[in-house]
Order: sequence, then C-alpha cells, then structure tokens
Amino acid sequence: MPSPFPGMNPYLEHPQLWEEVHSRLIVAIADALGPQLRPKYRVAIEKRVYENADDLLIGRPDGAIFRAVPDAAVTPTSSGGVLTEPIVVEVPMPEEVTERYLEIREVETGEVITTLELLSPSNKKPGKGRQVYEAKRLAVLGSLTHLLEIDLIRAFKPLPVRGAIATSLYRILVSRADLRPKAALYAFNLPDPIPVFPIPLRPEDPEILLDLQFLLNQVYDRASYDLAIDYTQEPVPPLQEADAKWADAHLKAQKLR
Repeated sequence: MPSPFPGMNPYLEHPQLWEEVHSRLIVAIADALGPQLRPKYRVAIEKRVYENADDLLIGRPDGAIFRAVPDAAVTPTSSGGVLTEPIVVEVPMPEEVTERYLEIREVETGEVITTLELLSPSNKKPGKGRQVYEAKRLAVLGSLTHLLEIDLIRAFKPLPVRGAIATSLYRILVSRADLRPKAALYAFNLPDPIPVFPIPLRPEDPEILLDLQFLLNQVYDRASYDLAIDYTQEPVPPLQEADAKWADAHLKAQKLR
C-alpha cells in the first residue's frame, strides 16, 4: 500500500521506525545510483562510529542505554543507627553509535567525489552526535568533495547555512565543491513532494538526478509500514498546529481517520 502523504510521511519519523527507515532508504539510494554511475564510479555504504552518553535521543530509540537496577540490589545505608532507604536511579551508559552514509568514489583513483548524508536526530540534537557530525561536515565542505545533505527530520535545529531562507520542515542541501561557499538548498513542507535533485560528479561528467520521493514510496510499500502505523494517532514528534490541521484533513479525505 502506498504512503498516504504526497511527500515526506511524518509518521516515519517515529523513534520506533526511523532507524529502520534510515537503513532501508540508504540502501535504496545506493541501489538506485549504482547502475547510473557505472563504469567510472561506484557508490559505497560507509559508517561513522563514536561513543555517546547523552540523554535518550528523540527519534533514536537506542541513542543511550540506561541499565535498570532491581530495587532489591540496592542496600540501605546506616546513618546514626537508622537505616536510610536509597532512591533507585539510572545512570547513562556509554553507547557505541553507528551512523551510515554514502560515498561516490571514482573507480580508477578511489577518490571520494561525493558524500551523501541522510540525517538522523543524533546529527541534529545538541550533544556529542551533533558535534561529531558538524566536524565531519566542515571537513567535507573544506575539501574537493561534493556534499549532499538530506534532512527528513523535523526534530531539533537544522544544520547551519547562511543566507535568507524560508522556514521549512524538511531540506536537501546540494553543495558542489567548485561553487562553494554557494550551495543549493531545496526546502519543502508537508504538502510538498520531495524535490528531485542532482548528484554532482566530476566537472566533465553530467549530473544524474535522484528521485527520492519515488524511492521513499518504494521503501514504504516494501516494508509494509501501513501495517505499523496508526493514522488515527498523532505523529511523533508532534506537528505544529497548522501542519496538524492539514494532516488531519488530508488523512480524513483518505478515510484513514
């Protein structure tokens, strides 16, 4: 069954779904680009790993691990002959976070031509994850590698860009190495289809286009997300009032509410 939304489906941002959606969409993008890049280029799925002990991340259910201690395992302490019952609390435990992204490499030289990032809440939430990602982002922006940054997450503050831009729920940034500091920002909202955007390569090679909306719809259908989503409930994170009203009317028109 197809997604009921014309563009990004906000229900896919739910903490219990997003990690799976991210993994499936990364693979779908790689599979779609691979045949178009042959024989000069290939696309590789890479990973970034770091230790994190921030509070539980919205939109990332495994963002931090808290070890539960049974009440019976906590021993009362004595103070002046009187036993004091302690309060059972939880402490944040370091977690190894793995984030996957794509690199388009030139086959002959092995050089990374383009990096494609599909953002997760851990990349945007203030803390270790954002710091790690921003450092990597700056390194790419200071290099000869093109950067594609796809933000389908409403939670937290967007990654920084300069210039007069309209507020939008979702963004796609296309930063061509030869045009920096200028970049193309595709901003879109809930009623909008995800725009088709170009994948820059070597200057002598034509750019190829990526239809992310088509791929997201395929992922939604193949994963049977319609069976995992209750459209009578509000999405998580919640929508702002105007977007919530639009979504309510849209879902009612499709008899999903």
